[in-house]
Amino acid sequence: MDLGQHAQFITAAYAGVFIGLALLIGWVAYDARRVKARLAELGDKRD
Repeated sequence: MDLGQHAQFITAAYAGVFIGLALLIGWVAYDARRVKARLAELGDKRD
């Protein structure tokens, strides 16, 4: 597949989006675990 003269920019843009999305998913997963632990610490009985 030929991306033309802007191939380097297109590849870098896709890589940046992928990294940003992976970081966002990781942050959401980390925060969900942190909130769940905090709720357990406060005595919330919901799961």
